[in-house]
Amino acid sequence: MSPTVHALRNEIRVSVGRFEREVSSSFTKEALSAICDAVDADIDADSQPSKPAMRTAIRGAVEGLDGDGEDSGDSFRKADLQAIAEELRDDEQ
Repeated sequence: MSPTVHALRNEIRVSVGRFEREVSSSFTKEALSAICDAVDADIDADSQPSKPAMRTAIRGAVEGLDGDGEDSGDSFRKADLQAIAEELRDDEQ
């Protein structure tokens, strides 16, 4: 059985040193920033980039995701979360 979106988000949060959430919720700016660091996404760490800008950078840094698409700043879909989680698993090994 495939993991839920909530389970994938929590797996990603834990992988980047953030805490799990009991209820399903999108990533905070802090969590997105930690994900950017973990996948070596190209963001300006000196400023406070927007959530859409960080999601676009993450999509550009994770293999299999398109960071240049029309909806690249939109919330992550389940397939996106699976690719990000897989990238983070590979980095841990």
